[in-house]
Amino acid sequence: MSNNMDRTMHFKMSKDGEQTSQEILLTVYDALKEKGYNPINQIVGYLLSGDPAYIPRHNNARTMIGKQERDELIEELVRSYLSQHR
Repeated sequence: MSNNMDRTMHFKMSKDGEQTSQEILLTVYDALKEKGYNPINQIVGYLLSGDPAYIPRHNNARTMIGKQERDELIEELVRSYLSQHR
């Protein structure tokens, strides 16, 4: 019988009130749309460069996206894409 104590466990705890990557991406997308930008191009520009100038301050989008690590945002995008195309 396998002992669970020998296995590596993963644990991730989000802080209360902390937004998920998905929520942040959706909010930023909406803010970009409202300002008349192409949201996909702007988000890709931000993710590739890290330059916050790609994201408007509208609806606090720049602050929100800046609080999340870019690799976590990319991970969310890949996870979402693959879950829809598998």
